[in-house]
Amino acid sequence: MTTRDGTIGVLMPRDIPAGDIVAFAQRAESHGFDELWVVEDLGYRGGLAQAATVLAATTGIRVGVGLLPAAARNVAFTAMEIATLGQLHPGRIDIAVGHGMPPWMRGVGAWPASPLTLLAEYITVLKRLLSGQLVHHDGQYVRIDGLQLHAGALPTRVPAVLAGVRGPRSLAVSGDVADGTLLAEPVTPAYVRQALTHIAPGRPHRLVAYNIASVDDDPTAAQMAVRPALAVVGEPDWRPHITPLPFHDELVSLRSRCDSPQEFARSLPDAWVRQLAVAGTPPQARSQLTDLFDAGVGSVVLAPVGTDYLASLNSLAAVL
Repeated sequence: MTTRDGTIGVLMPRDIPAGDIVAFAQRAESHGFDELWVVEDLGYRGGLAQAATVLAATTGIRVGVGLLPAAARNVAFTAMEIATLGQLHPGRIDIAVGHGMPPWMRGVGAWPASPLTLLAEYITVLKRLLSGQLVHHDGQYVRIDGLQLHAGALPTRVPAVLAGVRGPRSLAVSGDVADGTLLAEPVTPAYVRQALTHIAPGRPHRLVAYNIASVDDDPTAAQMAVRPALAVVGEPDWRPHITPLPFHDELVSLRSRCDSPQEFARSLPDAWVRQLAVAGTPPQARSQLTDLFDAGVGSVVLAPVGTDYLASLNSLAAVL
């Protein structure tokens, strides 16, 4: 559903059973969600293959891939894949490119010496290729010697290329070279406002925000449902999300006293959970979405929780 402030999407869980992928996408579209985002987490499923599948199985819902690690693929071949999706499904595909989680990328021998340089070069060249330009680029990481996508392979509507990043310097790169920024969960209004100061966009720049979500007529049940997914929030990589919050120091202290992320998630005060996830009754969830739109988010993407993702998707649709 497109509101006066922004759009509402849903995230395809990375571990959804293969047999439910098409059903999830079609149900998301039938409920009226504007967007469906797929993820590419190491060891799970490829982002471009998922996007192609759900685009072919639906008719109008916009599909995002968030995110493709820059070091994982040659930019020329990535451009070919994206252009193909954009040509076959005009105006329905968005791509987010990021660093990838450092431990994953190091584990496969693909963590560059300068992630910021690679990301800036990659997104710059990818956008130029998708727009049909003849590209010569001799960078530190990206080298293209006179490539131009064939006119017959170009999409009529150039897909947006966002940067999926979180740290201040990476956000600044996004503002410089990308069409928008994908913010991973948790996204609070305070985090959005701080991120925008680093992005400092000088032209139209779309913000897409992931958030763990559960909607239930019983607000306590909704908050209990999201707790397991918040276990990672206390880990160091998520610090940029937490720093702007008034309980940042208390959260760090709580994590230091807990033996595991799971214990940390169980120990989170209810008031913190209500800020770290979209969790509550339909009116409460809609109020949280409005706060995010007011802070500058263009698209909120809700990540379902639990063991039955199709049932969770049905519940999330109550916000529409």
